[in-house]
Amino acid sequence: MRRGRTVSKSASRVAGIVITALLAIFLAFDCITKIVGVEASREGTAELGFPVEQTAVIGWVLLACLVVFLIPRTAVLGAIGITAYLGGAVTANMRAEKPVATFVLSAVYVGVLLWLGLVLRRPELLRILGLRGRAD
Repeated sequence: MRRGRTVSKSASRVAGIVITALLAIFLAFDCITKIVGVEASREGTAELGFPVEQTAVIGWVLLACLVVFLIPRTAVLGAIGITAYLGGAVTANMRAEKPVATFVLSAVYVGVLLWLGLVLRRPELLRILGLRGRAD
């Protein structure tokens, strides 16, 4: 029985690493397009009501949060930063009256995957957050 639980923890950790890696690639791509000033990113920033000159700043903020998230010791702090960033994305998309399921909630979907990946890598977070008792 003990061996089965170890394999399960190992499989969960691998799943968490895979989810985290995929999200990191997605978010890094988003950062880079904003930082280098890809026209689509600049247009998207303008459509959301922000000055185009702030596109790179938005990219740098996300990149800083992403780097902090990818360092194991500071991953929770990075996840909180990215969650705040995604909350801003939800608000900006709502303000611009974008479609709910595809634009507004896309940041929520990313946030759920972000925390799922982190919890699968570090299941002790469930206990710390009060979502699992000591016996589990």
